[in-house]
Amino acid sequence: MSAPGFPVTDGDESVRPSGLLDVLGVASVVLDAEGHIVLWSPQAEELFGYPASEALGRYAARIMVHEQHLDLVVKLFADVMVTGQSWAGAFPIRRKDGSTRLVEFRNMRLLDDHGDVYALGLCADRSTVRQLERDVALSTRMIAQSPIGLAVLDTDLRYVSVNPALERLNGVPAADHIGRRVAEVVPDVEVEALEGAARRVLETGQPLVDHRTVGRTAADPDEERAWSISLYRLEDAFGTVLGVAGSILDTTEQHRARVEAETARRRLTLIADASARIGTTLELDRTAGELADVAVPELADVAAVDLLESVVQGRRSNLGPAQPAELRALAVHADDAAEALLAADQPGQVARYGSDRLVTECVRTGRPVMVAEVKDADLPRIARSEAAAHLLAEAGVHSYLAVPLIARGEVLGALDLKRTHNPLPFSEDDLLLARELAARAAVQIDNARWYQNARDTALTLQRSLLPSHPPVIGGLEVASRYQPAGATSEVGGDWFDVIPLDGGKTALVVGDVMGSGINAAATMGRLRTATTTLASLDLDPARLLEHLDRITEGLDHSIATCVYAVHDPELRQCRIANAGHLPPARLRSGRPPELLELPTGAPLGVGGVAFSTTTVDLAPGDRLVFYTDGLVETRQHPLDERLDALLSLLDGPDRPLEETCDLLLRTLHQPDNSDDVALLIARVQHQRPD
Repeated sequence: MSAPGFPVTDGDESVRPSGLLDVLGVASVVLDAEGHIVLWSPQAEELFGYPASEALGRYAARIMVHEQHLDLVVKLFADVMVTGQSWAGAFPIRRKDGSTRLVEFRNMRLLDDHGDVYALGLCADRSTVRQLERDVALSTRMIAQSPIGLAVLDTDLRYVSVNPALERLNGVPAADHIGRRVAEVVPDVEVEALEGAARRVLETGQPLVDHRTVGRTAADPDEERAWSISLYRLEDAFGTVLGVAGSILDTTEQHRARVEAETARRRLTLIADASARIGTTLELDRTAGELADVAVPELADVAAVDLLESVVQGRRSNLGPAQPAELRALAVHADDAAEALLAADQPGQVARYGSDRLVTECVRTGRPVMVAEVKDADLPRIARSEAAAHLLAEAGVHSYLAVPLIARGEVLGALDLKRTHNPLPFSEDDLLLARELAARAAVQIDNARWYQNARDTALTLQRSLLPSHPPVIGGLEVASRYQPAGATSEVGGDWFDVIPLDGGKTALVVGDVMGSGINAAATMGRLRTATTTLASLDLDPARLLEHLDRITEGLDHSIATCVYAVHDPELRQCRIANAGHLPPARLRSGRPPELLELPTGAPLGVGGVAFSTTTVDLAPGDRLVFYTDGLVETRQHPLDERLDALLSLLDGPDRPLEETCDLLLRTLHQPDNSDDVALLIARVQHQRPD
């Protein structure tokens, strides 16, 4: 008999004894044919209280049972010895200390090699046996009836047992699990990760709790399901590692709820991001580009924003059933999809899409068009041309979605979305998200469209009101520029004028109507007309500004600044009056540029303030530079610093006037400046003899 814990080899594997018998504390007693004790185990000593020295050789019935049970015991002993039938049951025994204990017995007859008869009694405390029976019954019932899948794997991670719940989860009978690895039973789950986790549990003894995984099983091969798996190492009473026990809980509904919640969170985040990023300016192309940037890569791999050409031009669209769509590409964006970008219409390009194209259907009906799984036959209806369809096929476009851009009840165009790298097709949730993005962006795009139309109208009006003048007039060489404000700003009311007067004189005017838009441009036109009319009367500059001041008061409370100068080539003088405007700069040969010191005066339209005229000498070659505040004023720099920058640019070589205009605008006028600029430069010419 091996000592406890002594390894017994079973083939090549070392096997340690089970601790189950130790838990039961089974006692062994052997009696001879007369009922005397001939063998007495240590467990018997513990159970009955008699050491072997006191028990061996004694009549068993005298020390093991009460006298009241003596006759019954003798009869049972005789039955076993005579008939050879085993007997099992519970019987009260008497311990040495006189106490009684109910014991579970197994009695059987033994024969030795001489033909002598003995009786073997195996016994254990009944309460211990019953507790173990209850534990086994409870475990068996729980395992069999548990809704949670349960499995036991050996140290080679092969199934030893599974319960009915796991049979149902895996869709595989219990018998087909036994002896097989996880990968052989459920290959379409994350097997490598699971087996790696099980090995770590075997090695460390640290349980793995609530490991989440997804996959498909034979029970439901068409739907992806999710499970929560917990793994525990199994050991016997001696610490021998027996394997791994696992519990598998189907969490598909919770997983789907989490996915839906995550999708909703992502959708809200994307919508919030779109609200912050789309419509930062009133520039049409930039607003469309912001929409395309938001859509990639969260919603699509390729996004294009196209407007109907009629909408861009300010007309309403009304496509008929068989009518093609002319679309102007405003923006296209893609992440690592070169072929798809080549297939897309480039920004600024106007493309004609046939009536059978999906994007045409989208803008004609005002309803989304979705092809969740794009087939080869679908590509010609998505692309504009056969070559573009071929490029889309090379790019791997497998899902398509077009959503109309609708603002104030009018279809403006479409948001065109494609998936190449994202393996999932567009879903109904994606459609809802795309519609929400399109709805929010369409309002911003419509605002930019109308603003751009209004700005173009104002700019056209502005340019039509500005004069064209000869390069040389009245002894002056003249150059001028008008620079509109940045693309996101409205047109202002800046103007300049060069007016020939009697006697070879020339009036030079630069002004700025406060405000912007069509109203400012219209006010500018009226003031320019009034200035031209008053100039013909050869009024003193200060007197002319007084008349303009009264006229401005009557123009819907408009206010304007203005510098009015009259050059007299005979006197080589220039008489100048200022109405709240920045001072002109004078350049003379051999001297640094300077700002003329003029009384500032009040802006036109304030009323009740006198103006004064200053006379400035001008020699041949001298230059006067008139400008509006949009050239020098910025929010980031003090005005004095900017005026110094103007003088520094002028303090250079004697450039041609046209070149000087370009230099000043290029250097001083910022691209994002919200104000327009009027610039006028005059150079005094040398007088030629008659």
